[in-house]
Amino acid sequence: MMSDHRLVPGDPAADLHWLEAAIGLSKLCPVSQTAFSVGAVLVSTSGEVIATGYSRESDPYDHAEDVALGKAAALGADLRGATLYSSLEPCLARSSRPVSCAERIVASGVPRVVVAWREPPVFKPGGGDAWLIARGIAVVEFPELARQAKAANAHLLDS
Repeated sequence: MMSDHRLVPGDPAADLHWLEAAIGLSKLCPVSQTAFSVGAVLVSTSGEVIATGYSRESDPYDHAEDVALGKAAALGADLRGATLYSSLEPCLARSSRPVSCAERIVASGVPRVVVAWREPPVFKPGGGDAWLIARGIAVVEFPELARQAKAANAHLLDS
């Protein structure tokens, strides 16, 4: 088996690996009735993990992408070639903070996002993926992992 540092973003096996890691992080989220449980992993072009995050990791209003991007910024990481893996489509609108995860991704310079599941309109309308694409961000979806991503949010979804 290859070690993680050789799993380079863009290779389908690597993308599945890192997206499954993000889904694993979503299972660490404190349960909420008002927000999704999401995990995120930022990976460099060489396959090194830059930062990770999950919803409500250190604050009840944390979004996974926000946490990972914040950690990367604190490290001074150059994200221009990085890939952000998220178990759920990055939000385009949020109630708790003035800047959405999609806006933070564009501002960070991350050129590529890989997701398992598009945001259902439970709290806010989705649309983060389309918004990112319109701004030149490559977005890749692995719908075959959506069921796994939804599992951490079963309490919010209709059966």
